[in-house]
Amino acid sequence: MEKGQLKERLSTAAGMPRDVTMKAPVLTVLGDFELSAENYRGITEYTDCLVRIQTRSGQIRVTGRRLHVEYYTSDEMKVTGKIETIDFAGRKGKTDGPDPG
Repeated sequence: MEKGQLKERLSTAAGMPRDVTMKAPVLTVLGDFELSAENYRGITEYTDCLVRIQTRSGQIRVTGRRLHVEYYTSDEMKVTGKIETIDFAGRKGKTDGPDPG
C-alpha cells in the first residue's frame, strides 16, 4: 500500500477531513468571478490574466481577465475577476493523492 493510500484510509477511519490529513488544497469557486484557496504555499506568478498558486502537490493555474488577488494570508487567499480556467499541474512522480481509478 502506498503512503497516499494509507493516509487516505487513516483519515477515513478517524473521521478527519482529507484536506487536514492529506494537506490537500481546498478551492471554493463562486460562479466565474471568485476563487478562494486554502492550504497553499504561495503565489508564484501574478498578472491581471494569470495567477499561479503553488501547493504541496503542484501548482494551480487560474487564467482569466482583470484577475485580482483581493487578499492572502498564510491560510487563505481570494482571487476575483473573470475566471476562465482553473488548471492543476501536479509534480511528476507525486502519488500522495487518492487513486483516480
